[in-house]
Amino acid sequence: MDLKKINIYVQSVFYTLAGLNHFINPEFYYPLIPDYFVFPVRINFIAGVFEILLGVGLLIPLLRKASAYGIILMLVAFIPSHVFFIQQGSCIADSLCVPEWVGWGRLVVIHPLLIYWAWTVMRGRKLTVDDQDFQGIGEAITKSKKVDSNAPSNIK
Repeated sequence: MDLKKINIYVQSVFYTLAGLNHFINPEFYYPLIPDYFVFPVRINFIAGVFEILLGVGLLIPLLRKASAYGIILMLVAFIPSHVFFIQQGSCIADSLCVPEWVGWGRLVVIHPLLIYWAWTVMRGRKLTVDDQDFQGIGEAITKSKKVDSNAPSNIK
């Protein structure tokens, strides 16, 4: 197995498990959602669903690139939560409490690395009819376009 496939599988498991954790341990996430966002229960639910769908989407070749973009957008959407956490002194009562440098490290080091990691899934990927992911589609199109040599042609 090559490194690209391992990368895809590891990311898929990572985001799928992270998404499941929103449902297994939702009380952990509620206090991390900034006060200025209404409906923290819905936000947590939506974040969990998207993490699961995007994680699974990485395994589906036709959805892989869109899922990677979705993960990047989702991570950008999580930035206010990281800023809020730092504003709270990197310590939320009855939730997560770490040294302040850890809060900053998550925002300025870990978060950009996660964005880059998601980007690596689609880096350099060009979709063509010859692409292995589309081979079956290309063959179906070719078979459906049987050319009749006796038919008049508009091509000059």
